[in-house]
Formats: sequence, structure tokens, C-alpha cells
Amino acid sequence: MNGKKITLKKTPTRKQNPLDRAHNFFEVALGYNLEEAKEEAKRCIECKKPTCIKGCPVEIDIPAFIKKIKEEKFLEAAEILKKENPLPAVCGRVCPQEDQCEKVCILARKGEPVAIGRLERFVADYEAKEKCQNQSLSKSSPEKTGKKVAVVGSGPASLVCASELAKKGYSVTIFESLHEPGGVLVYGIPEFRLPKEIVKREVEYIKSLGVDIVKNFFVGKTRTVDELMNEDGYEAVFVGTGAGLPTFMYIPGENLLGVYSANEFLTRMNLMKAFKFPEYDTPVKVGERVGVIGGGNVAMDSARVALRAGAKKVTVFYRRTRNEMPARIEEIENAEEEGIEFLFLVAPVEYMGDEAGWVRKAKLIRMRLGEPDASGRRRPVPMEDSEFILPVETVVVAIGQNPSPMIAKTTPDLEIHPRWGTLVVNEKTGATTKQGVFAGGDVTTGAATVILAAGAGKNAAKYVDYYLQNKEKQGIWEKLI
Repeated sequence: MNGKKITLKKTPTRKQNPLDRAHNFFEVALGYNLEEAKEEAKRCIECKKPTCIKGCPVEIDIPAFIKKIKEEKFLEAAEILKKENPLPAVCGRVCPQEDQCEKVCILARKGEPVAIGRLERFVADYEAKEKCQNQSLSKSSPEKTGKKVAVVGSGPASLVCASELAKKGYSVTIFESLHEPGGVLVYGIPEFRLPKEIVKREVEYIKSLGVDIVKNFFVGKTRTVDELMNEDGYEAVFVGTGAGLPTFMYIPGENLLGVYSANEFLTRMNLMKAFKFPEYDTPVKVGERVGVIGGGNVAMDSARVALRAGAKKVTVFYRRTRNEMPARIEEIENAEEEGIEFLFLVAPVEYMGDEAGWVRKAKLIRMRLGEPDASGRRRPVPMEDSEFILPVETVVVAIGQNPSPMIAKTTPDLEIHPRWGTLVVNEKTGATTKQGVFAGGDVTTGAATVILAAGAGKNAAKYVDYYLQNKEKQGIWEKLI
């Protein structure tokens, strides 16, 4: 540590006041200013064997970009980031660094790790303010290979895969079924966590690398994967369609009006701007009392959106305790600060409605924790004769998502997991059971994190390149699967 005293606490980040932010959609975390970023960067001890790089799914050279911050060479820091990840402003905001790069930071052994995510966000935002977002090391035009690759979906896995392949000289086209690119980044994550202008900025950078994006194009309906490959000249396809099919509990009353899947609720609010009705023609009726089912980040997003959309009381119902919640600690704390209530060790068993068919009550049952299940967390066990009723006027079910079955249904030879509906791939290469087709992200794992999807897209791009360079060799696909 060169004899210097190292601060064991992170440099704090400024936030909107909870009383104010609970009623607006502006970004909650305000990020570091220049002095705060330099102060936090000084905490990095520049380890000889930096474990943080291996903790990052896209393997950013973290010590190198932080060193550039110390030297006040912020645009060079941005180049280091974008060399490995074209979405630094996104990942700096929404990735769970506390479970990845920061978790293995050496400083975490004695205090708090370096705030890698906050520094990543600072650098990306600094670059944007300097209007240099397209001036990166990867901007030089590579020699064209003459080969075409189709990328299905435009979420983080697809965006990263497309950018990596474009850097290698492939002609890449992204096909997106919605009217805006970004996948879960635009339909799933609220403005107050990830402003949509940030997503647009990152997408424009990827387009500047030569990637084409075709919107309102539903692969599986507009064209099939086979038609893209056999008729349209695409020699490989990457499927990164995410996990947008909602999961329900199949309990009585779940079809009442006012009971939403988190997918529908957040898509209407985030992508279709329902919170600005009637300026945007996408109404969502949010009652005064809202119940949100689940304990993950999607549940936290749903609860905080409902509050901002006018609910007087929002309660999260979770069947385990706070300690078992899979949501980021930061998001749980933000929700608590904003006045979201939590009711632990309960689960709904029935919803009851009025004569018009609108939900009005939720019957819940109390739970206790039993032995650990497959997730490693203790299994919630219902307690006999413990049911009770609470009034609700809106319910948002946020208990998970699965991949849409459309690609698998319209693509022969693609194997899917019989229970989860995820595409079966080689975990190392991303190759599916159909030659020339790769996949990565939530469509193969189920709902996970942005950075894990980005890592899967980057990894798959490497093997797409290997496949296309060796396509004529006998048995090449067998090596990949």
C-alpha cells in the first residue's frame, strides 16, 4: 500500500431526497462529481494480481481504468471500459457489483471495496458530456469479412454480442420485435434507476460500430431463423431474446382486473410511459393500496413504480425473510427509504374482487422457514390456519419470468429445457443444438442480471467468430456443442 493510509469506507454517492424522489421518475442516485471520483479512485491499491477483473463477467481491466481516473485521463479510462463492454453507463448503474467485481476486491477484506460501479458510471457520463462517446479504441473500421450475422433481440446479451462481432468485421443486423431497442433495459428497468436517454446513447455507440438495427421485426413471426439463414444469407444467428414470459401462481382470483404481471406493469410504465397518461395513450389503473408479490429486483422496481404512479400505500409480500431476498441491498434500502412496506413470511392464496371484477382483497397465509431447497435458501412452509385478509386495489406479481417459446416453436432442431423453457446450449461456447445458431443471456439461464447477459453475449461472439472462420472444416459444430 506504499505506506499510504487507505480509507476503508467508500466515498458516499449523492441521492435525491426520499420524500421528493418517491413522487418523480428522475434518477435516484446522482453519481460522483469529478472530485468524488478522484477521491474514490485513490482507494484502489493497484494489486499485482487484481481479483476484480476475474470477478467481472466481461473482464474489464478495472485497475487500468481506475488508474486513468487518478491521472485525470477520463477519456482514456472510457476507452479501456469500452474495449471490453459497450454498455458502461448502463452497467455502472444497474449491475450488482457487490456480488461480482467489488465482492472480490482486496479492500473488502478489511472494509468496503472500491466503488467500481460508481466509477464506471462516472467515466461513461463524463465521456458523454464531452461529446466523445464515439471516440474509442474500437472505432477504427476493421477489415470486412463479407459474412453476415443475425442477432435476435436487442437486450444486453445481443447488444454486446453484436458490437463484438462488428469489431471483428462482420456485417451484423439486430432484429428487435418492439419499437425501441434495448430489451429489458427499456421495458423492464424504471427511469429512476436507468434513464432511457442513457440506453439510447449506448445503442447509438453500438450502431456507430456498423451494427444495423431493424425494429418491429418479430423473428419467429416476421421471418423464422431458418428463413434468415437459408434465404437471407445470414451464416450464423445469435439468439438473445431474454426472459419476458411472466410466471403466475395459478391461485383463485389471479385473472381479476387490477392483477398484473410485473412484465406487463413495467412495460406499460417504462416503455409505453403509462405514468404520463393521457399524454401517452397507455393507461394503467393503480389503486391507493398496492400489493407486490416477490422479493427480487423486479419486485422492488414494481413497488417503487407503483408509488410514483400515485399509490398511497405499497406493500411487498414475500414468503421468506429480508435476509433471503434476492434483490440488491441498495434497492431494498431505497424502497424502505421511500416508504414501501414489507410483509415477510407471507404468500397470497387467493384474490377476491367486487361485482365489476376488480381485485379488492388478498387472502394471505403465514409461512415459516424449513430446510434449504435447491436455491440454498430455507424453504417457506405454510402454517396451518394462519390465513388473513388485507385490502388491495392493485396486485403486481413479480415472481419470475421465463423465455418466450416463439423461437423454439418455429425453429426445428433447437432443444429447450423441458421444465424452464430455456434454450439448451453448451455453457462454454453458447452453441445450441442447431448448427449455426448460438444463444446467451436470460433465454438460456432464465432471468438474471444485465452484466451476466453481457458476458454471455461477449463470450458467444468469440465462438461465432471461431465457427465462421472454420465453417468448412468437417466436424466443427460437433466441437462447439
